[in-house]
Amino acid sequence: MLPPRHRMRRAEDFSDAVRRGVRGGTSLLVLHLSEGDTDNGPTGARTTGAALVGFVVPKAVGGAVERNRVKRRLRALLRDRSAELQPGSRLVVRALPPSASATSAELARDLDIAFGSARRKQRRRGGGTP
Repeated sequence: MLPPRHRMRRAEDFSDAVRRGVRGGTSLLVLHLSEGDTDNGPTGARTTGAALVGFVVPKAVGGAVERNRVKRRLRALLRDRSAELQPGSRLVVRALPPSASATSAELARDLDIAFGSARRKQRRRGGGTP
């Protein structure tokens, strides 16, 4: 379980991460990463403090039981990886329909691939600014 200080709850945080962040994806999930140091958000808030993580698991993934199972597995995987996030950053993980039938190992592999892709894009985006 993610600590409460890392849980994204506000709709503004979700939309800001998706709109302003970089995207990394695989066949099982898509990540939207918005680093706190490079992005002030719509109100200039949340540039410091704990990194926030949110999950989007649409009905296309399956029924409520399947969606909640996917969310639990993703939360457990991100609990171990939350130290890799910079303070003030926002991460939205959007599960795609094939994630319902994926094993935890497959989800972990795709999460690492998508996270690495998003981090590389974030470095390229921030590399030209002082």
